[in-house]
Amino acid sequence: MGKISKGQKCTVKGCENDALRSINVGKAQAAGLEVEGRTAYLCETHYKIFKKVNKKTSQIEKWRHGI
Repeated sequence: MGKISKGQKCTVKGCENDALRSINVGKAQAAGLEVEGRTAYLCETHYKIFKKVNKKTSQIEKWRHGI
């Protein structure tokens, strides 16, 4: 039983929705999300934003490393 299944709320400032996923705080802040705490718990809306930004940065990293 994790925190999300227990009803953890989204940790983005100003959001009160239920969390869908948990990610690293550093990655969430790199995506431009204002997160509070050690672990970033994201709702569906904020997770979509994170995925869009992370997709672009991961693609650039792959190109940089020649994969």
